[in-house]
Amino acid sequence: MSIVFDKSLVTGSEMIDTQHQELIDRINKLVDSCAKGKEKNVAVQTLDFLMDYTVFHFSAEEKLQEESGYPDVKSHKEQHAQFAKAIEELREMLEEEEGPTDAFVAAVNKNISEWFVNHIQVWDKKVAQYVNK
Repeated sequence: MSIVFDKSLVTGSEMIDTQHQELIDRINKLVDSCAKGKEKNVAVQTLDFLMDYTVFHFSAEEKLQEESGYPDVKSHKEQHAQFAKAIEELREMLEEEEGPTDAFVAAVNKNISEWFVNHIQVWDKKVAQYVNK
């Protein structure tokens, strides 16, 4: 499932939106790397690349929340930790397999693509509204 960065994912914070566009690009590359016939190492490298940028993005987003005095920063950090854990679990799952299986692809769609879209639409939009007040 490819993610399209459209109006429904715009938070109104230029920094957050720019980083979200980059994360979506990386998620879409991960989904593409899971296509039939692609080698396992392509999916592993793409997953690692996604994790690196996720760490960068979450750090920047959490710093913005802390600097602005956002009241729900603790819960938001917990959401980020859940996502990071999901990526680590996917990495482990991929390591155990010969390559991206149907179960792996389903887990990517649920735990990465769907989670990320929901996180932006619910959690990150609240942050941007608070910061932009």
